[in-house]
Amino acid sequence: MSADLSSAHLTPQSLLPPAIHAWEMYLNDQGRSPNTVKAFLSDVRILTQFVPPDRALGAITTKDLNRYFEWMEKERPVPCSPKTLARRITSTKSFFRWLHQYGVLLVDPAEKVLQRSVMSPLPTVLTDDEIQAVLAAAERHRREHKPDARPYALVYLLLAAGIKKSECLGIHLNHIHLESPDGPIIFIRYASPANRYKERKIPLPADWIPAYQEYLAQYRLVDQLFPWSPRRLEYLLEDIGEEAALDKHLSFDMCRWTSTLVDYRAGMEPERIRQKLGVSKIQWREVNMKLRQLSEQ
Repeated sequence: MSADLSSAHLTPQSLLPPAIHAWEMYLNDQGRSPNTVKAFLSDVRILTQFVPPDRALGAITTKDLNRYFEWMEKERPVPCSPKTLARRITSTKSFFRWLHQYGVLLVDPAEKVLQRSVMSPLPTVLTDDEIQAVLAAAERHRREHKPDARPYALVYLLLAAGIKKSECLGIHLNHIHLESPDGPIIFIRYASPANRYKERKIPLPADWIPAYQEYLAQYRLVDQLFPWSPRRLEYLLEDIGEEAALDKHLSFDMCRWTSTLVDYRAGMEPERIRQKLGVSKIQWREVNMKLRQLSEQ
């Protein structure tokens, strides 16, 4: 990390382009996804259109950055939505925080720039009756002439664990521990080092285990828990939603928010909910606000 800085010879007198290039190397070394790196760089490079080309890093002030974001929001010819502006502020703060942390800048000029938060619409969740209808529809597949425990194993896991689609697809059989001292648990793992903070273990409901064992035997699984394409599993959820006579479109995201709202209403401590979801403290602010609003509906 510091090698990137020393190799780029960055000092307070350096200009923006070489600093942005060094930051790109750092982000890649951290294992960030290509799309994340591309988005960060795209956001920060706009600053070079605003700051005079001969302005040194150490001469960029908080006032300059506030004026920059005002320009971006109101004066730049290219329209900038509130959500895009909020993301660009986040990227710029991250860039200058990095310069400060590794000693290039004694003071972080972006630290006091006000972060804009843009709330996305409230998610759609299942009511208690709809949860029961969905589980009953999935359960019927277990009792058919040719039993199929897959729908129940999938839907109940999503409603109990509140995991994302990508996390569900990344579960391997060795991530599930039925004999752990604290009861059955599932480990959520990530391949990329940049996402290690999202890794966690989640308790599994005891009554999910029989369906899981039936499913294992029926499909003779050897590695992945759900070795199908994302679209195939989305279709499966849609089918269960239709069989449950839902007016809503049953999805991974709906199950995740429903699970989280059930925990919230049951009085689970906010920090435990945050850890169960695997979200950062910054992300949790918006999630918490939405949970409050959903709970009041």
